[in-house]
Amino acid sequence: MKKLVLLAVVISTALFAFKPFAESTWTADTAHSKIGFVITHLLITDVEGSFKNFESKITTSKDDFSDAVVELSADVNSVNTDNEKRDEHLKGADFFDAAKFPKLTFKSTSVKKVAANKFKVSGNLTFHGVTKPIVLDATLRGVTTNPMSKKATAGFKVSGTIKRSDFGFGTKYPAAMLSEEVTLNANTEFVKN
Repeated sequence: MKKLVLLAVVISTALFAFKPFAESTWTADTAHSKIGFVITHLLITDVEGSFKNFESKITTSKDDFSDAVVELSADVNSVNTDNEKRDEHLKGADFFDAAKFPKLTFKSTSVKKVAANKFKVSGNLTFHGVTKPIVLDATLRGVTTNPMSKKATAGFKVSGTIKRSDFGFGTKYPAAMLSEEVTLNANTEFVKN
């Protein structure tokens, strides 16, 4: 009987001693964030673009974001390359076919910490009606308290590469005109809710 009482005390103490860390959600501050891409034109120059309208969030239970789940959704019709004619072409059937595929989405499947503030973020990118796994490099640039909002704010720099042929856009344009590889990049601020 003494052993049962002692065992109950030990289990009770253990249960109350371990408090699970609460999951937190961080939302992208789109006024201080940019989701972009770069493609090479005629093998000699890079053309940059971005998606003006997007939303993203990170859910994590760890301060270092090593168990983060990242979700992103961007409005393909908001593509911006600082050239209205090119933007309209990108929205059309030759490229993004935004009328048929209006959203670009990404959801992480794993986050692996590879150095102090560096991560490999694996996940599924859905674009132009195709879903493919991709791996992104992410750097946590720091966490601070925004002096205006008084909220915790984290900054990330993210990059990766996809192939046009994997997602079936711009297929009638050869690599000598537009590079097969498209670099993805993001500079983002996330605010803790």
